[in-house]
Amino acid sequence: MAGYKLEVTTGDMTNAGTFDHIYVTLIGTGGRSERTEMDNFGVDFKTGMTSIYTVKTCSSLGKLLLVKVEKDPFFFLPETQWYCSKIVVTTPEGDVILFPCYRWISRGELVELRGGRGLKKKTFLSINISILFNCLPFAVFFFTFSYLSGAELMFKGLAGSTEQWKSIEDIKKIFWSKTTKMSEYVTEHWKEDDFYGYQFLNGINPNVIKKCSELPPNFPVTEEMVKPFLDKGSSLQKEMEKGNIFLYDLKRMDGLPTRVCDGELLHVTAGLCLFYMNPENKLMPIAIQLNQQPSEQNPIFLPSDTETDWLLAKMFIKNADSMLHQSVYHLMNTHYLAEVFTVSTLRSFPVVHPLYKLLFPHFRYTLQINIMARNHIFGPDGILSTSSLGSEGLTELMRRALSETTYSSLCLPENITARGLKSIPNFYYRDDGLKLWNIINRFVKATVGYYYPSDKTVHKDTELQEWISEIFTHGFLGNKASDFYTVEEVIKFITMVIFTVSAQHAAVNSGQFDYHSWVPNGSLLLCKPPPNTKGQSSMKTILETLPNVGHTVSIAAMLWVLSEMYTDVVPLGTYPEEQFDEPVPKQMINKFQAELSHLRGVITTRNSQLEVPYTYLNPTQIENSITI
Repeated sequence: MAGYKLEVTTGDMTNAGTFDHIYVTLIGTGGRSERTEMDNFGVDFKTGMTSIYTVKTCSSLGKLLLVKVEKDPFFFLPETQWYCSKIVVTTPEGDVILFPCYRWISRGELVELRGGRGLKKKTFLSINISILFNCLPFAVFFFTFSYLSGAELMFKGLAGSTEQWKSIEDIKKIFWSKTTKMSEYVTEHWKEDDFYGYQFLNGINPNVIKKCSELPPNFPVTEEMVKPFLDKGSSLQKEMEKGNIFLYDLKRMDGLPTRVCDGELLHVTAGLCLFYMNPENKLMPIAIQLNQQPSEQNPIFLPSDTETDWLLAKMFIKNADSMLHQSVYHLMNTHYLAEVFTVSTLRSFPVVHPLYKLLFPHFRYTLQINIMARNHIFGPDGILSTSSLGSEGLTELMRRALSETTYSSLCLPENITARGLKSIPNFYYRDDGLKLWNIINRFVKATVGYYYPSDKTVHKDTELQEWISEIFTHGFLGNKASDFYTVEEVIKFITMVIFTVSAQHAAVNSGQFDYHSWVPNGSLLLCKPPPNTKGQSSMKTILETLPNVGHTVSIAAMLWVLSEMYTDVVPLGTYPEEQFDEPVPKQMINKFQAELSHLRGVITTRNSQLEVPYTYLNPTQIENSITI
């Protein structure tokens, strides 16, 4: 007679427990146990509880391979799901084996758990077990969402109002119940040129400006135009040679369809904005052209123009940038890419595969939030459909952007180099992002290197090759699909995946309420055409151009929801669901966490000395996965 000790842990989230009957069957290389009920008398499966049971067999089952878990109803009680975190089995030989579960189990469902040691296909097939996925695990779905309507109710009943704002000061009235230190700062400083430039380095879209060594032929800025805004005795040509001139070219926006609002076709600019890094290390806008082709009806606006002309020009650049940010750099490049990575991982890797164990915690709740985003935010009736482009225009913008997306553009070190931004000062997104990239890379390198000691092991892993093929074929629509040939290729790609779904998402998402809840600073909707002459605008023009009261409230409410952190937060590097059973990967996780903790201290110290702290890439503010 042999005895197997089972430690069964119920999750600690709300309603994780159950009164139902739980049965377990153990399967090993030498046979299987009887189907055994886990029953110690009393309530066994309370939330957060670990209970100990014994399964007896006539003889040893050999190498333990599988734990089958079943859940049957308890008399007449209504259906309740049970969240099983893990089962730890101690064999008669003294081996302690972790069987991770971390999912909800329904009545009548049979769940097969495999041991926590990472196994690739060759090893797994040698024990003659096949794995079939019939549905997506609940771990990608369980999520509680705050709907926009609930947030809008907080804005003093202003939602739905079609009134125009009477003054800029009146817009502050909607924030009686919700502000942040940063949103208050934006409210006071949004008109200032140095803060305008700062946002393209450290705001919510730090992905777009590039060093400019030569002006595009369709942007005829002259030396005389910008000389007053450069260092005394310098010139535009000299500053370009020094690497102090930067360009934001919105040519992707050219010709996009826009929507009709109140009977009028809305306008979106495909502008160009020139920036100068001055001797005080402040990035200043010095010239703006609001459409691609120069003409008398498309003047170049300058800081020396009237206050409202210059302000309007900056607002239209930020309007286009807001839509590009939301659709491409936020939704497409983080949410939708994460969806590609998630589905490919579920389709290609069995749960015992080491890369499944490494990656899956970084896909927690992502599919669910994307489904909700399609219904409530990005769909035809979602809040983004009220933007100047509308749903059709935003979709076309993403289509254009996808055709230009490259693998290297998703890798932060290469992205920064390609844009010529390696040495631009006060670029905290770059500084913190590269540190995070390197920390993630070291963690991935250690983990991947443990399971793939040579390039040959990479090339022979058919599940890994299927995974990357799925991603490029279906995610990037056939753009340069290829196999992995080296360990270094795997390390780099997985680093990019984890960085994208954690740090990059935090960089483009977490500050949305901070920067854009003050709608004049970056509105998704502008209601009047961009100016085509100088000297004709006034503050009345700006108020008429801004969205009305109801649209302003809807935008602010959406940004509130998107920036809120919920209670069930899992910070980057935290792995409450124990996937790995071997000591080496566990040691790597501990080292990863220690490096993140050190970076947290470095960023906190630096931020204490800044007028405008950059907090979005502090590891404490980054989630392990995209959940909002």
